[in-house]
Amino acid sequence: MSGHSKWAGIKHKKATVDAKRGKLFSKLAKEITVAARQGGGNVNTNPSLRLVVNKAKSCNMSSDNIERAIKKGTGELPGITYEEVIYEGYGPKGVAILVEVLTDNKNRSTAEIRTIFSKKGGSIAGQGSVQWMFKKKGFILVKKQDVDEDILMSVALESGAEDMSTCGDMYEITTSVADFEKVKTAFEKSNIKIESAELTMIPSSTVRVEGAPARNVLSLIEGLEDHDDVENVYSNFDIPDSIILEASG
Repeated sequence: MSGHSKWAGIKHKKATVDAKRGKLFSKLAKEITVAARQGGGNVNTNPSLRLVVNKAKSCNMSSDNIERAIKKGTGELPGITYEEVIYEGYGPKGVAILVEVLTDNKNRSTAEIRTIFSKKGGSIAGQGSVQWMFKKKGFILVKKQDVDEDILMSVALESGAEDMSTCGDMYEITTSVADFEKVKTAFEKSNIKIESAELTMIPSSTVRVEGAPARNVLSLIEGLEDHDDVENVYSNFDIPDSIILEASG
């Protein structure tokens, strides 16, 4: 997981900057609309909707925009129908990449995602090529300086976390998808400051990449993340923290 926690933390901080450009809100609105369409507009009975609404609120998305996106999903307001598509591919040095997309035009998105891969030194692969390497998990980061390790361990285990480990100046806590909210809520009730919390795809193994190829991998990941239709990008890279910090500057 080395590199993953650093990148997750940086993405969390960059979300505030992205929000100012409006792009993040647009992506969140699509995600809310799809969640509401699939499971209804009640956050109390639709866990997927509750997760993305909480994410939107943490990024300071307005209640009016959240409500509008929900109503588009439930049909109370007219809206666009989005299709969920997962693209699989490889980056420099054989790094595996999963790209989750919400689009109203699959053909356009496919062409544009393929172009990003090609221009950044990667390639799209066939369905099933890399998805088997990943498992969906809850992933929570807590800074070491913000909590006593024994207290964090106790709350994590009692609330149902699967694992806790350290990486640099962070504690990494992994959970099942089902227990993610319960663990996150337990931390909040215990006044444990969370650096970032997300449902993510955790790789079963990683690929170490350094130097110029590592920078190329991050350039590809950022190029994909910047696309309007892309909701999430997952990878199994293991890149030195110094290069990740350099790329985020």
